[in-house]
Amino acid sequence: MTLNPSGWRPEAPQGGTADAPTFTGNRALMLEEPLIFEIGATDTTGVDFALTPAANGSRLAGLERAAPIGLPGLSEPEAVRHYTRLSRQNYAIDLGLFPLGSCTMKHNPRLNEKVARMPGFADVHPLQPVDTVQGALEVINELAVWLIALTGMHGVAMTPKAGAHGELCGILCIKAALEARGEGHRKVILVPESAHGTNPATAAFAGYAVEDIPATAEGRVDLAALKARLGPDVAAVMITNPNTCGLFERDMKAISDAVHAVGGYVYCDGANFNAIVGRVRPGDLGIDAMHINLHKTFSTPHGGGGPGSGPVVLSEALSPYGPLPFTARMADGHVRLIEEENAGEEHPHSFGRMTAFHGQMGMFTRALTYILSHGADGLRQVAEDAVLNANYILRSLEGTLDAPFAAAGPCMHEAIFSDAGLAEGFSTIDIAKALIDEGYHPMTMYFPLVVHGAMLIEPTETESKATLDQFIGALKSVAERAKAGDPALKSAPHFAPRRRLDETLAARKPVLVWKEPTLAEAAE
Repeated sequence: MTLNPSGWRPEAPQGGTADAPTFTGNRALMLEEPLIFEIGATDTTGVDFALTPAANGSRLAGLERAAPIGLPGLSEPEAVRHYTRLSRQNYAIDLGLFPLGSCTMKHNPRLNEKVARMPGFADVHPLQPVDTVQGALEVINELAVWLIALTGMHGVAMTPKAGAHGELCGILCIKAALEARGEGHRKVILVPESAHGTNPATAAFAGYAVEDIPATAEGRVDLAALKARLGPDVAAVMITNPNTCGLFERDMKAISDAVHAVGGYVYCDGANFNAIVGRVRPGDLGIDAMHINLHKTFSTPHGGGGPGSGPVVLSEALSPYGPLPFTARMADGHVRLIEEENAGEEHPHSFGRMTAFHGQMGMFTRALTYILSHGADGLRQVAEDAVLNANYILRSLEGTLDAPFAAAGPCMHEAIFSDAGLAEGFSTIDIAKALIDEGYHPMTMYFPLVVHGAMLIEPTETESKATLDQFIGALKSVAERAKAGDPALKSAPHFAPRRRLDETLAARKPVLVWKEPTLAEAAE
């Protein structure tokens, strides 16, 4: 095949068909896009700069570049088109249902975005004088009040920037509380098999030894095994509820009582609070600390490395050890920011700061907008509809996919399936890749680890029945093909910009640097 002028060559399966490839590699509006290095030349620039007279000398103090920078030079239209074409290859919640279990890919209401862009919120600066940011502090404080009320807890730390950051905050509160009462020797944290994977990592990062607690056959914490392991060396239990099997821990209060009886604390991973908000208050279950992912329960943006926000609600026992800063309403009605210099005797036991400033303002604004637009009754319906949608998927796929915990009763916010019953040689990865051809981002795969070939699906509350029916139909079709041993599944996806990759090789030996191909390589 002849190279086109830009120097890159379309592959036959990516453009048209193997028998009738297109010259460009495009398939109508599915546009093929090469690497940016393959578009522009590295020895040119898309912008004209006037040459600097040598007489002026250099102001770089000997730090001048000694070799070409190696970046391609593109004109403005070329650059805009490149990234626009790449963006068309993304999947997003604005395009369709996002079935990722455990990650709660919720719709982000546009009202939230409008409010977050209001002057005074969008352009607020953390170093402004406190008397000039009373509106922003009011938002932080009002959101804090709602989070405390919805969880039945005593206080809240607003500054943690993400779920795992919130976990660390909670564990550091527990560590500070134990040290304050002379029990810093407690060095073990128990983590059930059904917990989120960040839980043991957080405990280890904080300097604790981590021990597993097994799950029962129905996917919940083995209460007897937990009680048998409790002792004077246990600092805390980190438990996810609802757990990653999509099930509510019915013994949560008994677990908390048992841990408290031996002097330990209970940390709850609140990532799945979306399933119980307005229905269950974790504080009533004996929880001492719980982070809340604002992107999961309160609709702030999710993914892309941030911006994250993971406030941590604290029991009365742990509130004195929470981080600074925090907001407090004064007798005159103003909201005050309590920091190191003015904490005084009000908060002497804080373990310190989690972040440089006061938290993620844009996420606070979006979350409070979501809460106020729903109200208490609306938030309760959020949980009810999320659970309804997940159970609709669970029961609609009965007889098609194996659901290991279906007999345990209704699920919560997510339904879990396994790859049992597929034809020999077929597994979860084949179903996931075939779903891409159907126009869906695959569900969460191979997690939780307690289920072989796990497929974890969370539809969230905003998906309509028609949307769910179409997804169920697509998943049924793919599953039946996998059970029948359809060989075409082994090479899916067929219609995506790229065919199936060797993901194991890519993870172990990633190619991180682009190198210009030689003439021989380009001619192959």
